[in-house]
Amino acid sequence: MQCLVGAMTCEPLSLVNEGVRGLTPYQPGKPIEELERELGLSHIIKLASNESPLGPSPKARAMALVGLDELSRYPDGSGTDLRAALADIHAVAGECLTLGNGSNDVLELIARLFVSSEHEVVFAEHAFAVYPLVTRAMGARAVEVPARDRGHDLAAMADAISERTRLVFIANPNNPTGTWNDAEALEDFLSAVPEDVIVVVDQAYAEYVDEPNYPDCITWLARYPNLIVTRTFSKAHGLAGLRIGYGVSSAGIADLLNRVRQPFNVNSLALAAAHASLEDDEHLQRSTGINRSGLVQLRAGFDAMGIEYIPSVANFLCFAVPGDAGDVYTALLHEGIIVRPVASYGLPRHLRVTVGLEDENTRFLEALKKIIPGT
Repeated sequence: MQCLVGAMTCEPLSLVNEGVRGLTPYQPGKPIEELERELGLSHIIKLASNESPLGPSPKARAMALVGLDELSRYPDGSGTDLRAALADIHAVAGECLTLGNGSNDVLELIARLFVSSEHEVVFAEHAFAVYPLVTRAMGARAVEVPARDRGHDLAAMADAISERTRLVFIANPNNPTGTWNDAEALEDFLSAVPEDVIVVVDQAYAEYVDEPNYPDCITWLARYPNLIVTRTFSKAHGLAGLRIGYGVSSAGIADLLNRVRQPFNVNSLALAAAHASLEDDEHLQRSTGINRSGLVQLRAGFDAMGIEYIPSVANFLCFAVPGDAGDVYTALLHEGIIVRPVASYGLPRHLRVTVGLEDENTRFLEALKKIIPGT
């Protein structure tokens, strides 16, 4: 079926930004509904997208429901109440915050603001797919620095910075590997970066990290005016479906980001639910506690089966499989379990599994043992 009655006389691809021409759309994890349609299965568990198995705070749910009565009204375009709450939690001025439609939105805003076809953007091998996507969309040159032990080689990334470098992305912890850099390594890196190079530390999984040397980079903003830290409510707070995240930076950078931010880019339900979630620390602690025990359970299961995995401090594990990872992924789908292939991240032998509830983790491990002979 044709999409249009008429036909263009030229190829649409020839009209777009050169950087966009080679892009492919971001591939999210397979939805449960799609697998139900394809295989006619029920009782499917999705462990593909690093979502919280506990879900959102009851307080967040309640506030979202209250917000339904005001859907005819535009949201607060400045996110005043949420920004005030975040400013209080992070001990920064409200002017230092930029709200986004998920933290991905903030990452794109940063690229739009600082990067052009004249620039280079540095990021690590196996790093989050959005970094090369927004880089190439802006027509900039992507500089992918080889990983060390599956994680960021910060010394090599510092060496990769040139006169054309305008932006560096660092995921800490990294997705999909779950690797992380400690405070000393990150500070050494930031101290070596020229002031005219923007450094983004993406801390989407920060709440899950239980390591004494893991840094809260927001506390460093006064020392490093070229630093931007991004956070999200999609993971530990369980609000992935509402799409809300934020960036913290100097007031000057935040002012510039808010100039290019779309009006009303965060919806009213997301604003209300995120604000309420910040007030429910007990729920957040339950969420991160379930994740800690789930990581122990999955690691023990992999160890018992002799399956190699990358040590992770986030809410997922990236594991290697014998043979074709695509075949194992498909076999898991037929067992009603959705995990995430990561061949596009340069890890063709690996799959990524999100930590679920105890019974979900058990079902995944039992299915994996059934699929892989000899485990």
